[in-house]
Amino acid sequence: MKLVKNGRNTAGNQRWKCPTCGASTVRKRPDRSRAFTLQRFLGWLLGKDSQADADGSASGRSFRRATQWCWELRPHIPLTGEIHDVLQIDGFNLRTGWCILTVRAGGNVIAWQWCARESQAAWSALLARLPAPAVVVCDGGTGMHAALAEHWPDTRIQRCLVHLQRNVRKYVTTRSKTSAGKALWGLALKLTRVQDLDHAAEWLQLLAAWEEQYLHLTRERTYRAQATETPSWVRPTQQWWYTHQRLRSGHQALRRVLRAGHLFTFLDPALASLRVPATTNAIEGATNSQMRLLLLHHRGMPETHQRRAIEWWLYMQSEHPDPARVLAEHQHRPATTPPPPRREPEPGPALYDTGLTPEEGLWIRKGWAGRS
Repeated sequence: MKLVKNGRNTAGNQRWKCPTCGASTVRKRPDRSRAFTLQRFLGWLLGKDSQADADGSASGRSFRRATQWCWELRPHIPLTGEIHDVLQIDGFNLRTGWCILTVRAGGNVIAWQWCARESQAAWSALLARLPAPAVVVCDGGTGMHAALAEHWPDTRIQRCLVHLQRNVRKYVTTRSKTSAGKALWGLALKLTRVQDLDHAAEWLQLLAAWEEQYLHLTRERTYRAQATETPSWVRPTQQWWYTHQRLRSGHQALRRVLRAGHLFTFLDPALASLRVPATTNAIEGATNSQMRLLLLHHRGMPETHQRRAIEWWLYMQSEHPDPARVLAEHQHRPATTPPPPRREPEPGPALYDTGLTPEEGLWIRKGWAGRS
């Protein structure tokens, strides 16, 4: 029998009525309901409103109860095997001790990997899933470069010039008291202003001039037998150390990258059509800072919810995000089946019971005690 429309209920849903018996019902669409709930959940998770604001109540308890199952969804970006010209890679550390490694191409996130720290094994697990690009832009993590040499040996590397500046600043600071330290920090500041090959040649000349004037300072040594005081970082068994250790480390940070050929890769004429960036500002500003802001808006989440929030944010920054596909791939937990009935053994002769037996001396006695 075909049902006919019979108005709407108080919730605004269409009500259907059987013309024969007069019974009315409302058609249930759990798939649409779950999709709508997931949409509400992502709107709150990727925004800055509180759960009370999303629910319209004082506590947001009903919102938490309705969206509790959404935390079980684990989005992932499918691997397409596409070969990208330029990739940017970086790591982001959470306060809970987790670290997430991300890969970005053309403004979109294409892969991520959870780990405890930016080790070679963690980067290898991520890079092994992706085809090698022409150029990769990254910072100076040792584990990262070891994984790049293992999985992408033919890929050109461009070191982030901003990170290199920070490395030099860590050693010589911005307010060095020596002329050598001030000159080295000024040289590092000019690094991000290099725009073409002529600027690069001028910068290399400035570096050569600095080395001609101050390089001997990086080789001076202090011996324990002649020292009046010992720095705190010197080992107890160490007999000598470099006098200007921090100046030496700042200079070596620049020389190491220049010697590896990773300083001005973005100026290579053969790569001009790829428009290789000189920094990882795109992934730092568009990915890492946004994840940090997301955790700030929803501070107080447990560790598992923080990780799920990061995964959803990265997934929505991919090229083709589709929450409906994630919902369709999610396998619902099977209903808990009742345990099989326990089969009791057949009752036999009672070894221990609650009845009274004369053998135990508990038979009801008559007459005065002690009389037969």
